[in-house]
Amino acid sequence: MQSQLFILILIGIGIFLLDQYLAMGFAAAFKKRGVGNTIGFKIGYTLFSIVLITGVIISIYMKIPVGIRAGFLMVFFVLAIVKITFLPFVLADDIRRLIVWLKHAGTRSKLAAPTKETGKETIPRSEFLMRAGLITGAVPLAAIGYGIVAGAYDYRVRYQTLYLPNLPKAFDGIKIGQISDIHSGSFYNKKAVQGGVEMLLGQKPDVIFFTGDLVNKRTDEVYGYQDIFSKVKAPLGVFSTLGNHDYGDYADWASLSAKKKNLSDLITTHKNMGWDLLLNENHRLKVNGEEIGILGCENWGELTRFPKYGKMEPTLKGTEDLPVKLLLSHDPSHWRAQILPHYPQIDVMFSGHTHGMQFGVRTEHFQWSPVKYVYKEWAGLYHQGNQQLYVNVGYGFLGFPGRVGILPEITIFTLRSAHNPLAKKV
Repeated sequence: MQSQLFILILIGIGIFLLDQYLAMGFAAAFKKRGVGNTIGFKIGYTLFSIVLITGVIISIYMKIPVGIRAGFLMVFFVLAIVKITFLPFVLADDIRRLIVWLKHAGTRSKLAAPTKETGKETIPRSEFLMRAGLITGAVPLAAIGYGIVAGAYDYRVRYQTLYLPNLPKAFDGIKIGQISDIHSGSFYNKKAVQGGVEMLLGQKPDVIFFTGDLVNKRTDEVYGYQDIFSKVKAPLGVFSTLGNHDYGDYADWASLSAKKKNLSDLITTHKNMGWDLLLNENHRLKVNGEEIGILGCENWGELTRFPKYGKMEPTLKGTEDLPVKLLLSHDPSHWRAQILPHYPQIDVMFSGHTHGMQFGVRTEHFQWSPVKYVYKEWAGLYHQGNQQLYVNVGYGFLGFPGRVGILPEITIFTLRSAHNPLAKKV
């Protein structure tokens, strides 16, 4: 652990020195305005760099609240993209200045130094190059702005086959739809939300799972959208569980009874929408006389910030005879911390929670997000032995009102009674 910290500090020092180098380019870009050469700019830039780098090191090395950790990582990586884009322009300008210095080295002795008369650089930085670099570097920021405007509701359907060797033949080919992390308190476009529900229903799933976080803080956030989500129906039922935001733990309450009523209202809302909310319990799903188990465990997160309401023993009770058990559990860290070491009878766990940090890259064969430094399993399908985990990156959003690269997800699974030929250990 100490060696890891030492390496992180060395990397941090290197990034800080690079920041100071880039600061000269930023200053040159605003030379005519006189901003870059002020003491305030230099001190402010340096302090911001130190705070951000220190925050990232602490976020990686220590267990701190995930919201703070995610904030530091997201800001760091967004600015890193801008700086990496800007860096070639600063290097090109320094190469230009070096060529000029070498060309005149025989006739001048101190061309790169300030003159006694003016105190200014004899070979100044190109203000044009620096501004061009800033404009180019602004492209990633524009992409983030576009993500806020368009990415928040750019729902994408992702298809996934789940191979289950013990799956009864009656369930072979059954389609499961999954949505997660609705966070209705963040929505500002009701028509777009309805469009996403229509996309889900258009896939005609046989059963639908919702894996938690219907609201941000309070149950009344969902009331304006209850009519929309009440349309989420499937022939074999809609099954749901709670996420860390659903318990009212992040709101200020006048009394404990008010908080309890809020949770009671949320449970009632699930029932009013026709969703079968599983609170540390299970449901035997029957098709043509054969059965599998749908299990719903309340929120359980490995990180200390998140509540541990989940109890697997009552969740599993009475399922011993079922050949396949599908678990709904909001936080994917539950899989590695408890499910893998203690509950080998769980075939697939369905989660959400991470949002993919709403920022990153996700293609068919590659995915990356800063959230990977917080959660080992953060998006898509994972295997270990005969057990599987799927992490849905969410239907809604929390924090900044958009998504860049990691778009809102509707997942459609097809169950197959076979071994997965492509299964890999994580």
